[in-house]
Amino acid sequence: MSKSAPQFPAPRSQQRVSVGGRKKVQLKPGRSLMDWIRLTKSGQDMTGLCGRLIVVTEEELAKHNKKTDCWMCIRGMVYNMTPYLEYHPGGEEELMRGAGADGTVLFDQIHSWVNYESMLKECLVGRMASKPKAVAEVFENQSGLKAPKQKLLNGTNVPDRFEKQSKNIPLRYEWFQTEDAITVVIYTKQKDTNSDSIIVDLEGGVLRTEVRQPEYSYFLHLELSHEVQEAISVHCTSRVGKIELNLKKCNNIVWSDLGHPRELHNSYKRRTDQGLFYRKCTLLSKMDVSHDTRLLCFHLPVGCCLTIPIGQHIYLKSNIQDTEVVRPYTPVLPTLYVEPKDDSCTWTCIYLMVKIYPDGLLTPLIDKLQIGDCISVSGPEGNFKLSQLEGITELILLAAGTGFTPMIKLINLALKIPSFRKVQLMFFNKTEKDILWRDQLDQLALKDKRFKVEYILSEPHSEWMGKRGKIEMSLCSEYLTEHAEELKTLVCICGPTSFTEQAVSFCKQLGFNNEEIHVFNG
Repeated sequence: MSKSAPQFPAPRSQQRVSVGGRKKVQLKPGRSLMDWIRLTKSGQDMTGLCGRLIVVTEEELAKHNKKTDCWMCIRGMVYNMTPYLEYHPGGEEELMRGAGADGTVLFDQIHSWVNYESMLKECLVGRMASKPKAVAEVFENQSGLKAPKQKLLNGTNVPDRFEKQSKNIPLRYEWFQTEDAITVVIYTKQKDTNSDSIIVDLEGGVLRTEVRQPEYSYFLHLELSHEVQEAISVHCTSRVGKIELNLKKCNNIVWSDLGHPRELHNSYKRRTDQGLFYRKCTLLSKMDVSHDTRLLCFHLPVGCCLTIPIGQHIYLKSNIQDTEVVRPYTPVLPTLYVEPKDDSCTWTCIYLMVKIYPDGLLTPLIDKLQIGDCISVSGPEGNFKLSQLEGITELILLAAGTGFTPMIKLINLALKIPSFRKVQLMFFNKTEKDILWRDQLDQLALKDKRFKVEYILSEPHSEWMGKRGKIEMSLCSEYLTEHAEELKTLVCICGPTSFTEQAVSFCKQLGFNNEEIHVFNG
């Protein structure tokens, strides 16, 4: 990367994680998101302009580049970030990377899922008179791949070559009809296409289909010509990379066209340039997993076909005091060991294991949801790929608290593959009552000799016979160096920031490289 193009997060900043993931810093007391919401509702002048909106020149924007006077442009709108600096979960220094400049690219690289307009509406200074210089025209993402130069077009970041050369979109679709049905066929030209690759939402006569490929997504987005039944079926033929959407007509009439194109129709967009799309999901069941953790089952809308790939997370969204609050959660299984499903979009539920924080912003609301209540759920995001398991014969899983959630599907998958010779879980918690699904883990260890689990408690009672303490080099050395040399190992890590940082550091000291370590984000 060019020396003149700064990285985001900053290389030595508190927000950078050694191997993937997204970090937070320890904020001062009274600087939580709820405290920020209270401040924005207090009537205090957050811009210093007494409610006036102004047009900001590039020269004027550049003057406001200090912690005591920090303005930033995001998508053509200028915000006074000064009052928000101390409330930013990633730390003040990260926001200062975009001080006095266009921070759009920096923002999208880390926070594309955040509704900044809702969070910063009281800090709005005005709009730019012209497009300012971006902080970084070319940047490296966390996988080390260079993204193409971005430009502002009608307030949106768009990759140049796909906006101008839509005729070169590598996917195509066609549709057919019978007396009572419509069939839409999408040709992806990728033979590994499966149900994880496609998200379909049919609501109010609008069909939104996203076909996900490694870095880009193809969209089929139409307001259908005529009424169809809510239910939709999706079938993927992996060997030829074909996807079929089957819809039932409400009236047996002949359609002259499929529908009217919506804004995303027949487009091919870089995944990092997209905002999150949410659908309302209904709470079907809720049960206790521990004294402070719940297992919730949400039912997808009838017209939605969505599967969550292993190791990826979704976002839950709710409006709290007129502010949009979003939090990531990793979907789990209803039990630790379930039978495999066939490769079609037949899953209709999303299971989430959520720890309830009494002083939290979103989790108390989640805990109060009643059966039949709805909440907004995004599509999947995440940096884990199944290809990382190719050739792996040993999994070592380091999890702290609800960092156990991404391990659930991994354990389930690995034990279905004969080539996996060992799956070792090191599960860190405060007390014995905090251990999630302990009975199921113990039963699984008895059922399958390849699976081993070790519980480590930082605040055990005096009768505890297991391991004690927090993550430390001696523990990691004990478990990460006893594997046979012929085994090919992947170490997966998830937990609080301090836990993750120490685990990565210990693994590297023990000789594991970046390709052998995965940190779950979200």
